[in-house]
Amino acid sequence: MSTPATPCDAVYRPPPAAAAQLILVFLVGLPLNGFILKFYIGQAQQQALSSLMVYLKNLTAADFLLCLSLPLRIAHYGSKSFIIQRLYCSFGTSAFYMNMYASIIFMCYIAANRYLKIVHPSGTHVLQSVRAAHIISMVTWVCLLAPSVTYSILFFITQKALTFTPSRCEPLFSASISLLFKIVHTLCSIIFLLVFISLVFFYYSTSRRVLQAQQTQLASSGSEKLVKSRRNMLVLVSIFCVCFVPYHLVRLPGTFLWNSYPVGPVLYYLKEVAIMVSVFNICLDPLVYFFLCKTFWAQVRKMSRRVDDPNEQTNEPGE
Repeated sequence: MSTPATPCDAVYRPPPAAAAQLILVFLVGLPLNGFILKFYIGQAQQQALSSLMVYLKNLTAADFLLCLSLPLRIAHYGSKSFIIQRLYCSFGTSAFYMNMYASIIFMCYIAANRYLKIVHPSGTHVLQSVRAAHIISMVTWVCLLAPSVTYSILFFITQKALTFTPSRCEPLFSASISLLFKIVHTLCSIIFLLVFISLVFFYYSTSRRVLQAQQTQLASSGSEKLVKSRRNMLVLVSIFCVCFVPYHLVRLPGTFLWNSYPVGPVLYYLKEVAIMVSVFNICLDPLVYFFLCKTFWAQVRKMSRRVDDPNEQTNEPGE
């Protein structure tokens, strides 16, 4: 049996409502993303996918897998079990962060796809082809899976033996794991920064294109469609900023200063609060599907109006 944590480790405690909030997100996000994933699988069987649908399907898969990683994190918050702590610090954290960054990257792909369609509408860019979308998605998952598996294997091989069960994973890290941890999180922060800059650029370019269209076409149907496209891009960028910007403001400093007192405990608490905000993307991402995918909206309307005429025409948002 492990002995109680040291007083120094005791200051690293998650917010009191952390477990309850994650349980709520899990209960809402799992069936919601499961339904959406089922919809995309059904669409793939019924008709040819577009590149946008490929990216939306992968974003849904990332959110669904992120939901599945939450129970281990919830158990970590509510239990002091030695076994649960090590399972969380090996498989739980790697799965959680892998799918978080999968969501971030696929949101960037979706925004890039919309940018190419709106700003460069003439012809089809090679990156907008379905084959390219499948290849890009597969390479992305492989690149995310490689460091996650490497981390989990090294953790089990080199983890430290402690006489107490720590509330964090860092005290269990060997020198090699600690170095890998810092390298991976630095690279992830760079990825986030590049995606953030890209999203701002895509939205700015889209807004300029809409302004130009409004000046030349006035109230034509083409300019109205571009206005909807800008709105859709704004929804995507807003969800990204709300969910992921707070986390990355504290993640990188926390990676390097977690052992500094009293800075470390403050950064740890802020990081845990930011993580609770970031997981809300599981529940907010369906707004992306709602605005960008006409067929998804049509099916939702059809399910909610079963008593009406099935041939009734609906006014669908999106492009």
